[in-house]
Amino acid sequence: VQLEESGGGLVQAGNSLRLSCAASGSTFSNRFMAWYRQAPGKQRELVASFTTDVSGGTSTSYADSVKGRFTISKDNARNMMYLQMNSLKSEDTGVYYCHRRGLWGQPYWGQGTQVTVSS
Repeated sequence: VQLEESGGGLVQAGNSLRLSCAASGSTFSNRFMAWYRQAPGKQRELVASFTTDVSGGTSTSYADSVKGRFTISKDNARNMMYLQMNSLKSEDTGVYYCHRRGLWGQPYWGQGTQVTVSS
């Protein structure tokens, strides 16, 4: 099982980045898919997520700190997930992790991609 994030880097405040997450090696559930981040000295926090209910309806959720600036998207056919990050701020700096779950709910994490926003 492999989750591979890409797209991180060093950007100036106000600029944008697009993160990608490629999943392979297993059959993944689409019930819950998410991006988390961990800033230096802080706990990992949920940034954005997809939740699919039993009827197939999908909803998105965002941390208050990124609402209106970040957009999560996905391509189920390609097992890809994305995070478009606009109007980046210095407080968005951290390691961003892709999170998926297996068919029995087992969690999978990527290695993370570093995002550094300079002010």
